[in-house]
Amino acid sequence: MNKPIRQALPELVDAGIINDTTAEAIRSYYAQREDSNPNRQFIIFGVLGATLVGLGIILIIAHNWDFLSKSIKTLIAFIPLLLGQGIVAYTLLRRRQSASWREASAAFLIFAVGAAMALISQIYHIEGQLSGFLFTWILLSLPLIYILPSSFAAILSIAGITWYGCELGYFHRFGQASIWPWLLLLLIVPYFIKLYRQHAQSNAFLFLNWLLPMSITILLGSLGKQEGILLFIGYFSWFGLSYQIGRLPVYSTLPLRRNGWIIFGSLGTVIMLLILSFNEVWEDIASNIDRLPSWWCLELLVAILLTVGTIALYWWHRSRQQAERRFNPIAWVFLAFWGIFFLGMQAPTLATVLTNLILFAIGVSYIRRGGIENHLGLLNYGLLIITALIFCRFFDTDIPFVMRGLLFVLVGIGFFAANYWFLKKRKSNKAVI
Repeated sequence: MNKPIRQALPELVDAGIINDTTAEAIRSYYAQREDSNPNRQFIIFGVLGATLVGLGIILIIAHNWDFLSKSIKTLIAFIPLLLGQGIVAYTLLRRRQSASWREASAAFLIFAVGAAMALISQIYHIEGQLSGFLFTWILLSLPLIYILPSSFAAILSIAGITWYGCELGYFHRFGQASIWPWLLLLLIVPYFIKLYRQHAQSNAFLFLNWLLPMSITILLGSLGKQEGILLFIGYFSWFGLSYQIGRLPVYSTLPLRRNGWIIFGSLGTVIMLLILSFNEVWEDIASNIDRLPSWWCLELLVAILLTVGTIALYWWHRSRQQAERRFNPIAWVFLAFWGIFFLGMQAPTLATVLTNLILFAIGVSYIRRGGIENHLGLLNYGLLIITALIFCRFFDTDIPFVMRGLLFVLVGIGFFAANYWFLKKRKSNKAVI
């Protein structure tokens, strides 16, 4: 309990302001609050300690591994697993309310499961692929998210699922799209929703807000094999959906750094537009369209589903009167890109011009929004978008070097002037108040 409050309770009782029953109720309230808000450093070091102990045991055994018999090796392979299960059982029976025990025991058991699988495979020469090993490891570890429950288990599972998806879609020689990484991610969504409802201010929710959109962004690229060009539409739709998720009510009260969804949605859209602002990219798209074996493919289906989901979430915001009052072009790029993409098949140059115009409009809108909302970060974000656009044009146009240099000088002056105007405006507003 807060020390000044604890010290003040006897004085308040003696003065007759509160009675003994009220004082005891206050002590119980703060005691429960301390139990529900454990020391974050203790949790971090508990998880780190469990991880280091597990790795240390593995290193010690590995040093003497060649001198051990097969039966001893098998016994050693299962010892960390049994120990981890025992610690988890003790946590569930005696330490269930302790977040540090839950997270540390989950971390130890997850690494023990992986170590046992790897050792048994090595001892008995069980052949297989890394993707299969990761899939089994993830399946065995996922229940810990809900049994304990454990946020660290969820974080490790998302990392493992992303690795598994990359093994299938990127790293494998005959890589192909697979539905299994997406199904495994769906199994974590209920836990994320639980954190959303009960612990939106927790660090675990912060990490998941960044890991989930990052994982989906990486895994989405593994879907493009035969018709990978169509993933341009899918990525724009995904970033649009991510932006709309970031506008859910829970994020309105959180700092921007905790809102990975809206940051991924905004930055992802801008980066995609910067890539497509080069005419060579559109010409390459136009030249490859004729070689597509089929329009009705997984990539296009994913793009349609993401687009429908984004529109549905936008109208849900409107029904709850949470739609943005000002027109924000970045929220509608995903829809405009459908038309630009099909236009680019026949007229790459026109698609290039439209892409550059959209980027410029986004930059100007953020500059304007930053000035209206008195937000220096939005102002500079808009300036950075326009600077990046000019920087890209530096490499694919025939503008003389002197003109290019003058253009960058003007942009630099614009940065200083905009920030000076903004700070001067903020100071004058404070003076008026």
